[in-house]
Amino acid sequence: MLGNVLSSDRAIEFSIKIVEAFVKMREFLSDNLNVKLEIKEIKKKLTNHDKNIELVFTYLDELMDKQDNKVERNKIGYKN
Repeated sequence: MLGNVLSSDRAIEFSIKIVEAFVKMREFLSDNLNVKLEIKEIKKKLTNHDKNIELVFTYLDELMDKQDNKVERNKIGYKN
């Protein structure tokens, strides 16, 4: 706005620099937003992985308990 009101070269130069600064800020915010979105997606995946790993360990614990509490079966068939 200053470049429009004042017709000096310096006022025009500062007006251009201000616009360039806002363009750079917009690019930075856009890049920053993309990074934040990617981090959010990674966090979601990690949360799901944690739940799945916990589930696998639960199943492994159950299988180990079943194996520890195994009941001997009576053998059938020919006996010596």
